[in-house]
Formats: sequence, C-alpha cells, structure tokens
Amino acid sequence: MGKLILLGSALVLACATSAWAQKFETDTVETSAGSLQITFIGHGTLMFIFGGKTIHVDPWSNLADYSKLPKADVVLITHHHRDHLDPAALDQIRTPTTQLVLTQACAESVDGGLVMKNGDGRTVSGLKIEAVPAYNIVHLRGEGNPYHPKGEGNGYVMTFGDKRVYVAGDTENTPAMKELKNIDIAFLPMNLPYTMTPEMAADAARAIKPGILYPYHFGKTDPSQLKDLLKGVPEIEVRVRKMG
Repeated sequence: MGKLILLGSALVLACATSAWAQKFETDTVETSAGSLQITFIGHGTLMFIFGGKTIHVDPWSNLADYSKLPKADVVLITHHHRDHLDPAALDQIRTPTTQLVLTQACAESVDGGLVMKNGDGRTVSGLKIEAVPAYNIVHLRGEGNPYHPKGEGNGYVMTFGDKRVYVAGDTENTPAMKELKNIDIAFLPMNLPYTMTPEMAADAARAIKPGILYPYHFGKTDPSQLKDLLKGVPEIEVRVRKMG
C-alpha cells in the first residue's frame, strides 16, 4: 500500500458565486489517477469528487440543502434507515443519468436503483464498487434483535486510481470487514449503541490497517478515544472531522 499524499484539509466557504452556499470540511488525497476530494457532510453522509464525477453516500437532507450541492453521477445507499435513505435528498441530486446503488430493502421503496448484495462487486459509471456486509453482532434492541441484521446493510469499498476507500455503513467489527485487504482510507462508525464502541473500531482498524482512518457517524461518542487506542499503530493516521 503506497504512502497517501494528503494535500490538506480545507474549509469550503459559502460565497455569493458558489454553486453550493454551504460550508463543509474537505480533504484532498492524491491518487494515481488524479485528486480525490472528500467532503464531510456529517453523520454518515459523505461526498466524493473524482475524475469529474460526484459520488454521494447516504445523502440526508437534515444535514444539507441538496438543491445547492453537485448533482450525483453515483449515489451509494448503505441501508434503509431514514438517516441513510432519504427520498427528499435523492430527488434533489438524481438526474436521468445518475446511477443509484442500494440494498434490496432500499429498493422496495426507491425506484431505479442497482441492487448490490453483500459480497457483490460491480463497476458503476466507471467506479469499481464492492459491497461489504454491515451488521451488528453484540448490540441488540430490547427484544434481542440486532439494530442492523446480517444481510440487510452494505458497506462499500470504492477504488479511485490506486486508492481503495472503505465506507463501512452501520456495522460492528465483523469478520468480513476484518478480512479486507489493501484499504488506504477507511470510514468506521462509532454511533452507540447502534454501531461500534471505540474499542471495536480500533480492533477493526488494526486488522484493516488503513493509511488514513476517519471515525464517522460517531454521534455523542468521543472520537479522541479512538485516537488514543491507536497511538501505538503509527501506520494508521486517525483524522477527526465533523461527522458526529
């Protein structure tokens, strides 16, 4: 896995001439095929711009005015919970050529999507995508059912040039996750009690060994706990952005 070149973290500021009059933190990472811009919308919501194409992940209109954000070439939906599958946001960023990738449960309420099951791999609008199982093992609802049952949700690995980016979705540190190889950038959730504890996220990170690790969808969990847990793993750079 090559050394990631981080060109910097910047704040995208609103201005009168801007196409999107909002502000979000962004990072830009160099790949073998050009720059990858990552925009941190918040919660479990991200936007990637690469090779002139825009990829939205779990767009949620509670966080942004999607009428002012770039239209989507590709949209990835991890699962059907309302903070990840938001028809209002989709309506504002979809065009006749937008490719929508989702789960079977999502497809029951959204038309025109491409269903990817756990373990599937596809190339969509030139973007290589792999669907990774996303589910709970330990954290259960009061009646004993997992918050995210096995087989319903996806995480996604996207390939941008020579960089592999893993967005885990709502999940714990599952065996399938820990088998992933050559992950350069990982987004791991810590929104308790629905996803991982910092200890679970650290366990997953030690297995995956991403060059850059972003805790995301962390709610009230303090992401600095993850940084502390991984202080002894110098090959992993933990970067905290506004993703609570």
